[in-house]
Amino acid sequence: MIRTEPITAGARPWQARAGGLLGAVLRKAAGVACVVAGLVVASFLLVRLIPGDPARSVAGTQATADQLAVVRDQLGLDGSLPQQFGDYVGRLAQGDFGTSFETGEPVRTIIQDALPYTLVLALVATVAALVAGIALGMTVAVLCRGGRPRLDAAFQALTSIGASFPEYVAGTLLVLVFAIGLGLFPPGGSDSLDTLVLPVIAVGLAPTCTLARIVRRETATVLELDYMRAARSKHLPPLRLYVRHALPNLMTATLSYAGLLLAGLLSGTIIAESVFAWPGLGSRVVEAVATRDYPVIQGAVIVLGLVAVLITLLIDGLLGALDPRRRRSGA
Repeated sequence: MIRTEPITAGARPWQARAGGLLGAVLRKAAGVACVVAGLVVASFLLVRLIPGDPARSVAGTQATADQLAVVRDQLGLDGSLPQQFGDYVGRLAQGDFGTSFETGEPVRTIIQDALPYTLVLALVATVAALVAGIALGMTVAVLCRGGRPRLDAAFQALTSIGASFPEYVAGTLLVLVFAIGLGLFPPGGSDSLDTLVLPVIAVGLAPTCTLARIVRRETATVLELDYMRAARSKHLPPLRLYVRHALPNLMTATLSYAGLLLAGLLSGTIIAESVFAWPGLGSRVVEAVATRDYPVIQGAVIVLGLVAVLITLLIDGLLGALDPRRRRSGA
């Protein structure tokens, strides 16, 4: 009689788990490879849609046609588009992002100097948004559990307005009110910790409001579960009741949004950095777009994209550790 069941049917449990883990790793690796390939192609093609001639920016407005031809040859822009792309990929394979058209500085050096500032701003804004959003969402959910529709309506209205504020609008208003008007914080720079306050608020305002709405909805659901009713019947202290019993059940949804939040803030800091003169990678990207500095734009897009991918993978790993169902499914 011919065996028709799968070969893995008689495999030992540890072999099945190892095979599932290997398959998950391979799927993740394939996904990362596709994302990296997409970043490389997009970063090369999209920057060439920016109006203007990089050679003209470098040579000056008074340069002749012959001078522009020499500059294009020096910048590697004289070849066809496929040839330029091949040279670009070849340099990337060697870890070379090229040199800035404007300053002649290696793009790798520019990224190494500016990226830490962007990561600090994005990380602090994420932590602030998580703390404020969770606290606000849980507080409103607890207070509105017994009614109070006006409070809930005010919360929904205010968070909707806050979630719709772009970073540059929030940043401009914060500078006008708290820096210029009240003089409480410096309008820009990175010389001290207080220079981080206004950029963090500008970048984290919309995510805080969005997260607060998510946490408010999730908390309202958790509060009606049987185990929470049993915990309330024991008259536990509020801190223990909500932090120890309710908060852990919110972490899956919160972490899922936190990964998207941090990855999104890496790009959201670009405009905020320009408003507050924060010396991060976003400021350099804005300057590079204005001067058609292709290598700087391309390098920044690839690096920020890779950081976002790594953050997503990390959050997926944390979610898998917290949720046994994801581990069993190999997700």
